Amino acid sequence: MSQAIGNTTLAYARVWHHVDASDRVLGKLAERIALVLMGKHKPIYDPSVDCGDYVVVTNARSIKVTGKKEEQLLYRKHTMFPGGLKETPYKVMKEKRPEEIIRHAVSGMLPKNKLRDRRLERLKVFSGHRMGIVGGNILRTFEDGTLPETFNVHEPQTSKTLKALREKQEQQKAQEA
Repeated sequence: MSQAIGNTTLAYARVWHHVDASDRVLGKLAERIALVLMGKHKPIYDPSVDCGDYVVVTNARSIKVTGKKEEQLLYRKHTMFPGGLKETPYKVMKEKRPEEIIRHAVSGMLPKNKLRDRRLERLKVFSGHRMGIVGGNILRTFEDGTLPETFNVHEPQTSKTLKALREKQEQQKAQEA
């Protein structure tokens, strides 16, 4: 039996993706995140294998919904005691726990099987632009799959600093041209 590590090891390697949820529509964003968590963007995708990547979502507090969902959407949970059904409107949930809105939407878009909880563990959601120590792991942004050339792993990263790095890089290219 061969002990050599082939190209499949690199294909199964997990990458960290950054998503800025500012002014993004909840359903479309959750669908895209679910595809990355499942690994459908990779050529080695198999429904029975957990080959997805990590996803870090920032600015969950400024997510948008379409239509009348802001008034009509309810989040339900049960305490398992008689009469223990708790309903929380979207507006209250957005103020108190905005990260749970995205987690709930992504959870509904993942397949209902044994891999669902493991995939949801790789989803990191932050209500503001600060992502703490997790920011050093990010390798790709969601828009075009790249990061600025001046990206430094050792500096604390937020969605605002990543945006500033990208704008600075674009200004340098414009000056060179």
